[in-house]
Amino acid sequence: MKAVSVPPVPVHPVVEEVTRRIADRSAASRSAYLDRIAAARSTGPARAGLGCGNLAHGFAACSGTDRLALSGLRKPGIAIISAYNDLLSAHQPLHEYPEWIKAAAREAGGVAQFAGGVPAMCDGITQGRDGMELSLFSREVIAMATGIALSHEMFDGTLLLGVCDKIVPGLLIGALSFGHLPAILVPAGPMASGLPNKEKARVRQLFAEGRATREELLEAESASYHSAGTCTFYGTANSNQLVVEVMGLHLPGASFVPPGTPLRRALTEEAARRVVALSREDEYTPVGAVVSERSVVNGVVSLLATGGSTNHTMHLVAIAAAAGIQLTWDDFADLSSVVGLLASVYPNGNADINHFHAAGGVQFLIGTLLDAGLLHEDVRTVAGDGLHRYRREPVLDGDRLTWREVPTRSLDETVLRPAEAPFAPDGGLRMLSGNLGRAVIKVSAVAREHRVVRAPARVFTSQQGFLEAFRAGELDRDVVVVIRHQGPRANGMPELHGLTPALGALMDRGHRIALITDGRMSGASGKVPAAIQLTPEAAAGGPLARIEDGDEVVLDATTGRLDVLVDETELARRPLRDGPADEATWTGTGRELFTALRRAVGPADQGASVFGPMTPGHFGAPARV
Repeated sequence: MKAVSVPPVPVHPVVEEVTRRIADRSAASRSAYLDRIAAARSTGPARAGLGCGNLAHGFAACSGTDRLALSGLRKPGIAIISAYNDLLSAHQPLHEYPEWIKAAAREAGGVAQFAGGVPAMCDGITQGRDGMELSLFSREVIAMATGIALSHEMFDGTLLLGVCDKIVPGLLIGALSFGHLPAILVPAGPMASGLPNKEKARVRQLFAEGRATREELLEAESASYHSAGTCTFYGTANSNQLVVEVMGLHLPGASFVPPGTPLRRALTEEAARRVVALSREDEYTPVGAVVSERSVVNGVVSLLATGGSTNHTMHLVAIAAAAGIQLTWDDFADLSSVVGLLASVYPNGNADINHFHAAGGVQFLIGTLLDAGLLHEDVRTVAGDGLHRYRREPVLDGDRLTWREVPTRSLDETVLRPAEAPFAPDGGLRMLSGNLGRAVIKVSAVAREHRVVRAPARVFTSQQGFLEAFRAGELDRDVVVVIRHQGPRANGMPELHGLTPALGALMDRGHRIALITDGRMSGASGKVPAAIQLTPEAAAGGPLARIEDGDEVVLDATTGRLDVLVDETELARRPLRDGPADEATWTGTGRELFTALRRAVGPADQGASVFGPMTPGHFGAPARV
């Protein structure tokens, strides 16, 4: 894939220092990982090591040239792993991909097989329901399912088809366990713009206040989520696409091309041809080498520069760990101090992801960050060495896919700005710490006058309890809403996005409002200051389990402070309040099937993962039931 070389720009000293310390702390684990994937590499098709009976099972269902290729032990085999289902708009377009991929791989001298499917659940459908308590754990299931598909040892490369929340991180974590294989992530693209997200949010808030009917709400939701493709707001799904492209795991410009277009098909077919090329000796590029300390830092920088999903403060930590790289929340915080906010996409603005793409999108973003020294150029990518390749956008010249230079200026500075003229001087994500522990806050959508809140606490252990109090008028005052026992050990760490309309309504009445929780709020975090993913969580005996109604709490997003104003000795003497659901209660909607994961899951700041060695940080004294 040809690209024009550009002179390197010196990397910003803070970006360089964060990258260096990640490499230093990861030296032993990264070295062990690279040794492991080097040992797993084969110089010819992997299936050559199989016995005849094993191999015969591997191509028994094939016919024609594919059967000959697989039995001939010369052409590379490519695994297709897909999150296709026709329930979810984001994944429905993947239905057509396998046949396109098989034909393109065949043309490139390889053979592709559909190796396995992975589950894909929708947080939009399960929001506020019991099923949401399985959402975060689905990432681990997807990673394991990816591992099962690749464990047949028939393959020399893989294409990972997926889009949303836990799906892309799960696919990538699974693929990194087979890090000696080249891998390319293949997206589906966003749906066309529908009802503006800001208008949808307005109707949601009216409904929460009882001033809109269910029919009016459903009409607004249906006009917003209206066709195949990814939801258009800048939540975790679209953050996934942007971050992995900046990490060099997509073809350049692949993230936000709409489904059902000739360009989307051409990019999918090119991904098949490209992974065949990457599996050969002259261009061999294993995914474990693409995911490096530098590419992980590039992913964090892109997330901060665009005000992306808070979920990635866990997902990127877990992805990095799968490649032997130890990423911490301190790394996020230090990078955030020097990376300006360059995008204004809902919920951080009025535009949607299609407007971002039209303004210059990922290619302009990468270009301006490279020119500012905020990204590492010297990385390996699926398009070749050097991130400069991602400054170019894909286009069709007749039927031929090619890449061209993008404008050196944003086409709409109300949506996307250059690094020298950011919307805000630092990133959209910040870390909070204090006597309650550590938490994440997304401030890119929070007005500056709302970033410091000091008010009495009102404590809940469920979303339902909060909503009942809201409807009863008990919260019409300055208040810090505390919702505990929502962490990974307590109940799988569900997203609490359904709280946003009611919290927003309280803020609009002139009250000082904040939220503190050990649960998640996702990329849809809005205008209310929300300290989320608090660790240690209440179920692990964290201080959150000792807060009482009326305690004065300070959330200060400007200084990074999160404290309950209670004497430390008194706070430590207090009994642990409430408690997570016991195993008898945590049943139904499939939750009992995930009990083992709930017992093994680590803390949010370590990726909320069940993989890797269990450390003392995974566990603490459980709160009393």
